[in-house]
Amino acid sequence: MADTPHTRYMIASDQWRAHRKGCPPCRTDQHCPTGAPLFGQFARLQNDYLQHLRRR
Repeated sequence: MADTPHTRYMIASDQWRAHRKGCPPCRTDQHCPTGAPLFGQFARLQNDYLQHLRRR
C-alpha cells in the first residue's frame, strides 16, 4: 500500500475508531491516556490530508 496522506489518515482513523469503540471515556469525548494520542494523531493527519487536497 502506498504511503500517501490519505493512507496515513485512514489508518489513523481506523485505529482511533477501534479504540473508541471499546473505551467509554473516549466515546464521551473525555479522552483516556491511550485515546488522547490516537485522537491527536487522527486529527493532525486529517488536517494534513485536507490541506493536501486544497493544494491540488
